[in-house]
Amino acid sequence: MADEGGLEAVSMRSLSRSLGVTPMSLYNHVAGKEAVLDGLVNIVLREFELPKPGEEWETAVRRLARSAHDALLRHPWACALVIAPSGAGIALKARMAYIEALLGCLRSAGFPPELAYYGYHAVDSHILGFSMWEIGHQVAAASELQEVLKQVSFEGQPYLAEHARQHVDRPSGAKSDFDFGLDLVLEGLKAQLHR
Repeated sequence: MADEGGLEAVSMRSLSRSLGVTPMSLYNHVAGKEAVLDGLVNIVLREFELPKPGEEWETAVRRLARSAHDALLRHPWACALVIAPSGAGIALKARMAYIEALLGCLRSAGFPPELAYYGYHAVDSHILGFSMWEIGHQVAAASELQEVLKQVSFEGQPYLAEHARQHVDRPSGAKSDFDFGLDLVLEGLKAQLHR
């Protein structure tokens, strides 16, 4: 329901209708819409592949970041709720487990506390920030983007015109923008660790 219609589509009434029950009967199972959203965010957070103890840090962080980004693209309504789950429900516990796993991975790899602090924030902001950016800029197809670009004048803006053209002419199999940014974050962390 949320994946198809966004958070606006999720209400106790619409949920009861889809389940074939009366709205009041749902309150025997959940306290209200906030509890439903908490459960939905928890499901999304459980799709993140957390680092395992003893796992090589770069591989683990890359897998975590990629799985989290993919989960957020599958559930575009979830980004804002994942950043700051409301209340003290199960989603907050899942978010805290994610943070602990990422910090634990970095600390176990030898990152001192201050560098783990910055590393966590760099990785987390790349995952969430880039996912939000990508969701906000999704275009159905390259042909649709070409139509949009035909309506825009790039007069006096040659670099922007070049950049826009790259979106259309991007070769299949090219590294994703998310992975390029993740590489920069991980390479920067690696350089800091080996200083």
